Amino acid sequence: MLAHQNAHPEKPARVVVLGAGGVLGKPLLARLKADGVVALGVGSADIDLQAADASDKLQRLLKADDAVVFLSALTPDKGRDVATLMKNLRMAEAVASAVSSVKCRHVIYMSSDAVYPFGNGTVDETTPADPLDLYGVMHKAREVIMMSAVQADALAILRCTLVCAADDTHNSYGPNRFRRQAARDGKITLGGEGKETRDHVFADDVAELIRLVLMHRSAGLLNAVSGRSHSFAEVARLVAATFVPPAEVSFSGGGGAVTHRHFDVTALHQAFPNFHFQSLEAVVAEVHRRGEGRSDG
Repeated sequence: MLAHQNAHPEKPARVVVLGAGGVLGKPLLARLKADGVVALGVGSADIDLQAADASDKLQRLLKADDAVVFLSALTPDKGRDVATLMKNLRMAEAVASAVSSVKCRHVIYMSSDAVYPFGNGTVDETTPADPLDLYGVMHKAREVIMMSAVQADALAILRCTLVCAADDTHNSYGPNRFRRQAARDGKITLGGEGKETRDHVFADDVAELIRLVLMHRSAGLLNAVSGRSHSFAEVARLVAATFVPPAEVSFSGGGGAVTHRHFDVTALHQAFPNFHFQSLEAVVAEVHRRGEGRSDG
């Protein structure tokens, strides 16, 4: 579902990363620096994308030959209410207005697999987006906003699944929260029986995928997913085993309806045949190694 504007990798003139301090922004900027790519990280302390003057400030910063990576978003831990939805949409409005006015050469929007409904089938890029909550609605709306502001051959939308990172601040349910529970309490407690399945990817791998999209100036839609789904019970046991002694895994019972998420990654392999997400086992081990000694609370 991606079309490469550059048949062979080429360094962008400059990459502007919006959301530079996040779990994807930091590894992306590190990779670009290692590649010798000129990159500018922009965080909320530099430009508050919710502010009334955000578009004007960003417009003054951008250049026509820039590649812009839009990572900034208020995540579900900040709220799933209408107020949070509107804040996120204001951010997208500011970015869309700025990149449209400057006519930036390439724009990447980091969306979420939350735009897809849960079901028994396999999800791919042709699956209709039918979000079930305000977080998914937000990302789908922001996709449409960016599509209205950027030419189709200059816009890439990456729908990312759950991200694992040692410095994750969102405490999302899954490996990130399980590691914190185990470090703090010596045990991991799951809601229900942990049968639900999800796809998990490493932040560093997602950063590498973004780098490839930048180098090829790719446009279109792609799911940033591994294609390997694991139950939360399996994930909890993998995390528990990284501790010495192993953390206890328990189940609270109850829980809501059991939902699953499985992806077909054919489009990813067609776009980047040599790129592969690391296994969850390797990711959990690396996140634990990096997280040792951190005070996550």
